[in-house]
Amino acid sequence: MTGVKLTELVEAAGCAAKLAPGYLSEVLADLPRIDDPNLLVGFDASDDAYVYDLGGGQALVGTTDFFPPMVDDPFLFGQVAAANALSDVWAMGGTPKLALNLLCFPNCLGLEVAGQILAGGANKCTEAGVIVAGGHSINDHEPKFGLAVTGLVDPARMLANGGARVGDALVLTKALGTGVLTTAHKAQLLDDAGVKVATDSMITLNKYGAEALAGLDAHAATDVTGFSLMGHGCEMAEASDVTIRISAGSVPVMARAREMASMGLIPAGAYRNRDFFGPRVQMGAEVPLDLSDILFDPQTSGGLLVALPADQAETYAERMREKGQPAAVVGTCEPRGEHSVIVGM
Repeated sequence: MTGVKLTELVEAAGCAAKLAPGYLSEVLADLPRIDDPNLLVGFDASDDAYVYDLGGGQALVGTTDFFPPMVDDPFLFGQVAAANALSDVWAMGGTPKLALNLLCFPNCLGLEVAGQILAGGANKCTEAGVIVAGGHSINDHEPKFGLAVTGLVDPARMLANGGARVGDALVLTKALGTGVLTTAHKAQLLDDAGVKVATDSMITLNKYGAEALAGLDAHAATDVTGFSLMGHGCEMAEASDVTIRISAGSVPVMARAREMASMGLIPAGAYRNRDFFGPRVQMGAEVPLDLSDILFDPQTSGGLLVALPADQAETYAERMREKGQPAAVVGTCEPRGEHSVIVGM
């Protein structure tokens, strides 16, 4: 080890390092669309992964995700980055099978640090039943790590973000607050014990949330990551042509996250999310500012947001709580109105 802390080498951390959603939207708008009837989901759907129909009831699911560290421990960073990248396949209703490492690494860190990052990623891939088949590395002044992941899904059981229906309930499987807590920890205003609730959540695979849907009639899903609950909620609502109503008081929030948010320890990504998605969200005046900030907080390796029949929602949430995740029914889907998301208490 060199004694250098990983988070001291980066300007932004985890999914908070994503390009601003408005900027990304403009970039994607200029890319050509290729018409292929086998491409069931592409980048123009604002979905979690592509889906390509192979025929015979089988389709490929592919995604990639990598980012700078939000923790200093290299093994833990590798675990978080891998769990986050794998999540997109489960969010589509698929099963990840193969992964490629993506590593950007600075010369100022020893090779043992790179080895520990890769070992952390391999640890989560093994837990997921995923084979790491290779990868790519480059020199970079900031460390970054993630995976390119390929999986399989039955097209008839695919969970795109555009399948939510009027009358559905929404279940969120993990608590919010990773961006706020890791920002507070980097500012040395939150100790290791305080941030552990965030890191424990970030290394928890959404594999278990996907498995808990067995026998239930889920209509749509997405994982809540860098664009926040509000951003990913807007994308689901707009793709499904519904309005999503969120009960902020029901949203699970990590311990001390509201305290840190009230102190102004908000990652820059939260402000970018509010700037872009805020006009599409009707935020009730009764929602406290610290809680509103957390609803726009960019999550790293966040939980699944699942739309399913209202009479099955509590069953799903209870299954997740039995697995140790603070899942809750957080909202409903209504006929399309003026706003994509309406938030009250």
